[in-house]
Amino acid sequence: MTATISFRARQACTIARVELRRAFFSKRSFWVYLLALFPAAVFIGHGIEAKIDRQRWSAKGFTPAALFDGIKQGETEEAVRSRLGMPVSDQKWEHWRRVLREGSGKGSEPRVWEEKREQRRRLSYFDGRRRADLWFKNGVLHEKNIRPLLNFEEDRQVFAGLFQYFYLRLAIFFGCLGIFMNLFRGDMLDKTLHFWFLAPIRREVLLLGKYLAGLVAAVVIFTGGALLCYAAMLWPHDPGEVQVYWQASGLSHAFWYGAAAALGCVGYGSVFLAAGLLLRNPIVPAATLLLWEAINGFLPAALQKVSVLYYLQSLCPIPAPVDNSARAIFRMLLSPAEPASGFWAVTGLLALTALVLVVAARASRRIEISYSTE
Repeated sequence: MTATISFRARQACTIARVELRRAFFSKRSFWVYLLALFPAAVFIGHGIEAKIDRQRWSAKGFTPAALFDGIKQGETEEAVRSRLGMPVSDQKWEHWRRVLREGSGKGSEPRVWEEKREQRRRLSYFDGRRRADLWFKNGVLHEKNIRPLLNFEEDRQVFAGLFQYFYLRLAIFFGCLGIFMNLFRGDMLDKTLHFWFLAPIRREVLLLGKYLAGLVAAVVIFTGGALLCYAAMLWPHDPGEVQVYWQASGLSHAFWYGAAAALGCVGYGSVFLAAGLLLRNPIVPAATLLLWEAINGFLPAALQKVSVLYYLQSLCPIPAPVDNSARAIFRMLLSPAEPASGFWAVTGLLALTALVLVVAARASRRIEISYSTE
């Protein structure tokens, strides 16, 4: 018995090695790399822009933070310039505003609209970490906006939202759709699947070998893409701040983001492999599953748990941010269920994967090839 299991395991590994090249380099799968690397490109672009701005503003000199912190609304432009000196940016423009001029009140002069010209100006100062934008109207300060060039907490929230809303819901979903459905459907379209079925191997072993090939490719591409995006998010920030975060919870966060990406490939991969093997038109169930995952947050708590996305989001260390400016009805309907513990999230995904693969393996024994219907 042990020898038989070992022999079939070696067969599955051999099939996986044969299929691995196509899983990584298939012409139908190159767009998968774009999905995996797009979030990292966004953060790399953000970091490059921040470094360019820092160099450009630093070349014009620093303004002590205490000086522009003490500026109050209502001060004149001349007073601000005399205290802060030369700004790093000076923008001036005219703004025309329509105002309603009241009549005399005796009925002889009707109210009319007048065009009033306003002189507006924005002066910007930089203290090495923060940028202060001072907005003047007709020479008087009416708004002050001080913000850091790079906000570490804000970037972490952006990464959490990008990972859960784009990476899990779209990138991994469609990436696994392209990789795993192509494992059997690609052979059917190329009319080469019968060569595998004529080989002296069990259908279940063939399915397992193809699944392992797709899984290795998907995990390498998407887990690597997620960790690259995580590193790109940390890259432009202050090294001391990053080191403190890394020693506190950064390593744990990186692990769970990588685990969520890998388990997403495990769960979605099994579903799409089975769909590509068993269904003549697998796009319909794929679209149905995408719709189900998209409305997951609006479903009752019990139904949310019948979803791959629910368990993946339970593994994420930071909840996805919700836009506070969204309408109240939207925030009321969007009520995420209590996340599962890490143990139950992993166990649930692995149990779902095993169930789908068992069903697909049993069904594969009865498959008959007819290329004329493809």
